[in-house]
Amino acid sequence: MEGEIGSFIKVWLSVLTSLCYCYAIGKMVPKGTNRLIFLLPVVCLFLFLPLNLYSPNLGGVTAFFIAWLGNFKLLLFAFDKGPLLAHTSLPLFLAVACLPIKIQRNQPSKSQLNGQVKENPSSKSHQNGHEKENSSTRKSKEGAVNYAIKGLLLVIMIRVYDYSEYMHPKIILLLYSMHMYFHLEIILAISAAMARSLSRLELEPQFNKPYLSTSLQDFWGKRWNLMVTSILRPTVYEPTLRFSSTLIGRKWAPIPSVLSTFVVSALMHELMFYYLGRMTPTGEVTLFFLIHGFFLTVEIALKKALNGKCRLPRLVTGPLTVGFVLGTGFWLFIPQFTRCKVDVRAFEEYAEVGTLLKSASEKVLGILSAK
Repeated sequence: MEGEIGSFIKVWLSVLTSLCYCYAIGKMVPKGTNRLIFLLPVVCLFLFLPLNLYSPNLGGVTAFFIAWLGNFKLLLFAFDKGPLLAHTSLPLFLAVACLPIKIQRNQPSKSQLNGQVKENPSSKSHQNGHEKENSSTRKSKEGAVNYAIKGLLLVIMIRVYDYSEYMHPKIILLLYSMHMYFHLEIILAISAAMARSLSRLELEPQFNKPYLSTSLQDFWGKRWNLMVTSILRPTVYEPTLRFSSTLIGRKWAPIPSVLSTFVVSALMHELMFYYLGRMTPTGEVTLFFLIHGFFLTVEIALKKALNGKCRLPRLVTGPLTVGFVLGTGFWLFIPQFTRCKVDVRAFEEYAEVGTLLKSASEKVLGILSAK
């Protein structure tokens, strides 16, 4: 474990150094192909660096942060698109580039758009400001409680795995699904909290209660892992949409655009699983995303054809959506974690960390008692 932590530190020092180089390139080289050429070596390096890590926790997080999100952000940055901006400060550039965060852009008011500035705001505007501040504080407190509950549930689930031999395999798959969701959301929340403390900026949420989804379009577009959605939209969906619009018209152009986005997402997930297990892909992860891409395009086509004339109630669409996601996940996606032995290696790491913490606490208590 100590050797892996050393490799982890070296990898992230390489990442930060490379991003400083990218920041300098953004200042000196104009957007376009020339900037892209200068950034491509870093993109290749970011694909290689996760191969130096074998820990499913440290390696998996690093691969997701830099090989996928970081590289896509750099490709957008080459053309002055996406969340990275050349004129921001270096610390903010580094945070946005290597962490799964997106700065929340405040919409200007109508008076600002019209060039009208009021010198003496009314009491009503003061009241609205206080309401927004109170709402932000309330959401922050609710978020902290939410993550605390999920963290506690994650700890309980780790203990429950000790009795997995007495459980039905489907129950174990359900626990793995919940584990993946809680683990991913907590990691992204910690990353966002770190960036927020450094930049003092409001960040967009990473998840939006995916268990309340009422359609596949709602699940993938508005609720599940929104950082990935916000990166795939400008890199894959929008370019394909513009190209498809010239061929089949604006009305039906979203269909090939959605399919293309899911194909790219499938390939990136296959790459993430390769980093986790160093095993040849079986194609099941790709099939999972192709199935979801196909049914999502069917959903979009039906909505356009019916034009809102026939809508099923949320009580029907909600369970159907969540059931479809869980069913296909149990069939194709979740088993990849056991195939790569991610679960076994992750639990071994949890045990090692627990042993290290216990040893450290005993040493601290020994020093205090000696005094």
